[in-house]
Amino acid sequence: MSYDLDPVWKALADPTRRTILDLLRRKAMTTNEIVERVPDLSRFGVMKHLAVLREAGLVQAREEGRSVVNSLNVVPIRLIYERWVSDYQDQWARKLTRLKRSLDGE
Repeated sequence: MSYDLDPVWKALADPTRRTILDLLRRKAMTTNEIVERVPDLSRFGVMKHLAVLREAGLVQAREEGRSVVNSLNVVPIRLIYERWVSDYQDQWARKLTRLKRSLDGE
């Protein structure tokens, strides 16, 4: 596999980072906005979590004046889905289709 998913799994393993991703799933946010919405963490703590998320490719950052705007990048999550879930989804869909046909008497 050409894309190393270990940093993505590491980033997703932490509940605080998943909370940050949930916030960013709704809309892009500045670091200050994230700090306001995660009251259990200091600004420094939020910045450390954002650094892990950026390193994993889950968050993209761009500067707007003096602020940093963070946005969710779903590509690494999609890669996990394609590698670990999609084959099973297809398998269950085939089984359910066969069951439906069997019940319909085809």
